[in-house]
Amino acid sequence: MTEALILHGWPDRAEYFDPSAASPSNRHWLPWLQRQLLLRGILAQTPEWPEAWRPRYEAWKRVFERFPVGPDTLLVGHSCGAGFLVRWLGEHPTRVRGLVLVAPFLDPDRERAGELDGFFDFQADPGLPARTGSTTIFVSEDDALPMLRTAEVLQRAWEGTSVRWIRMQGKGHFTDRDMKTDRFPELLDAALAAVA
Repeated sequence: MTEALILHGWPDRAEYFDPSAASPSNRHWLPWLQRQLLLRGILAQTPEWPEAWRPRYEAWKRVFERFPVGPDTLLVGHSCGAGFLVRWLGEHPTRVRGLVLVAPFLDPDRERAGELDGFFDFQADPGLPARTGSTTIFVSEDDALPMLRTAEVLQRAWEGTSVRWIRMQGKGHFTDRDMKTDRFPELLDAALAAVA
């Protein structure tokens, strides 16, 4: 049975502690995608990162590794969650059914290294795409510079591979505020194509 893990990104502290805001795993398009996958018979989970406002790789890794990851797993990550997947899959040469990265963030210019405590002290594994049934990356041309620079880093690291790049306009950082909706049909299409 195909299973999916949908990973949220790095909220700022004020957003995280806002009592009127949904938890990070229940924001933007994540719950919508989870529901769409469930309706299609794919068990989808959206784990919550500990202290998501202060990413610590080892803490996120402990939560992530509670879930089985293997040849029938679809992995979807947004922003820092996508960056986490790039690092984890590089450290663990696990085969997965599909990998979808949305606005991946790797802090390529180390502008936020002090806040990230070594989270992105690694190089993208050039062999990672060969261990996925498919790899798709969503980038919006109007996203912030760190995400656009991350896309450049990954494009160089994975040049000559079968990575599918979906470049969009006007989607910002693929948040509900930027997209003006919590639905993301192009992402659902990519996820379903990865598990077909």
